[in-house]
Amino acid sequence: MNKGKNKKGYQHTLAKMWNYKWIYLMLLPVMVYYIVFKYIPMYGITIAFKDYNVFKGVFGSPWCGLDVFRKIMSNKNFWEAIKNTLLLNVLTLLVSFPLTIIVSLMLNEVMSTKFKKISQSVLYLPHFISWVVVAGIATNLFSQQGGTINQILQSMGMSSIPFLSENGWWIFTYVVCNVWKEIGWGTIIYLAALTGVDESLYEAAYLDGATKFQRLIYITLPSIKSVIVTMLILQISKMMTIGLDAPLLLGNKKVIGVSEVISTYTYRLGIERAKYSDSTAIGLFQSVINIIILFAADKFAKAIGEDGII
Repeated sequence: MNKGKNKKGYQHTLAKMWNYKWIYLMLLPVMVYYIVFKYIPMYGITIAFKDYNVFKGVFGSPWCGLDVFRKIMSNKNFWEAIKNTLLLNVLTLLVSFPLTIIVSLMLNEVMSTKFKKISQSVLYLPHFISWVVVAGIATNLFSQQGGTINQILQSMGMSSIPFLSENGWWIFTYVVCNVWKEIGWGTIIYLAALTGVDESLYEAAYLDGATKFQRLIYITLPSIKSVIVTMLILQISKMMTIGLDAPLLLGNKKVIGVSEVISTYTYRLGIERAKYSDSTAIGLFQSVINIIILFAADKFAKAIGEDGII
């Protein structure tokens, strides 16, 4: 009896697939792309468990178990890179996350449509600028010798500030550059969420005598709270990940104690020193920790009454 039902269900599924064959055909290139460029390369993760030799290849290199992980975890530079990664990501999050929400709320209050569009375009533009260009702009602005900001300070009788050559000031410069580059792009999701807030709630609050600030606190923010929590979880889940370009281009030997993050450390191991097993192991470790953080953040969100993302 069950076999007959299963056969009918199978035939019904095939019939439905045949009815939508052209849609599946359009989907085929996407599936091929992900299989070829996303799933098949996953076998390369095995390099982390092998004594990889570039001449022998992935299949020919001998297995070495967890020896690579033991080696990298006994290296103090690895833990220093993790510390710097977490420090820069946490500071950037603490500054950029609330500022992004504030800018979104400010843009939402702009009445002139033309001015609002111009403002959004100006804020979005830095996101599309390469970090090479941003690093060049930052060097011209913050350089201790000939930098625009230091020239202004010196003309006012103040001493120059080592923005790019002193650890504390370099972190400040890094955070400023990141916030300037990405704050506009981050407002897109919040502005989309704000368009879904029920206008009748504002009207009722206005008739009850609520000020604009009270409407913001008691209507706007609670209405987009789920979006805020989701975006926060997504940001927290990337705490162990940091782009290579920003710290590599802004950093230098004087501030390597704070600019050496996981991505730059992996780059120096894998590209400069050809230690492919070590760099692969670090990348795998990084991904696993990010997944753990994601699940922990999602569980915490659900514990405080939010939906989470998983």
